[in-house]
Amino acid sequence: QVQLAESGGGLVQAGGSLRLSCAASGRTSSSYDMGWFRQPPGRNREFVAAISWSGGNTGYSGSVKGRFTISRDDHAANTIYLQMNSLKPEDTATYYCARARIYSSRALDYDYWGQGTQVTVSP
Repeated sequence: QVQLAESGGGLVQAGGSLRLSCAASGRTSSSYDMGWFRQPPGRNREFVAAISWSGGNTGYSGSVKGRFTISRDDHAANTIYLQMNSLKPEDTATYYCARARIYSSRALDYDYWGQGTQVTVSP
């Protein structure tokens, strides 16, 4: 089993920044492709960003590209981050990290999920 734990959420004003972290524990002997998703209030879960196991490939949804940056910890391969800048009220959501079976933007390609961390952006 693999456990994923997100941290770093909170309340921020529009235009501000937050950095989310996700640490994997359990059976994590190998590096994996990983990603971030979010679920805004009353809406379906949506893809935010993905990063390959090596960190060499990254991908973003159109709504966050240029504002958010996904990265891996150089010293802990199964720890990833999501740097969120220029936050907007529409970024308000519960943010989830997940481990992927393959590098993908589709939720069905991810097999382990964290519990989520709340991000609230006030106008």
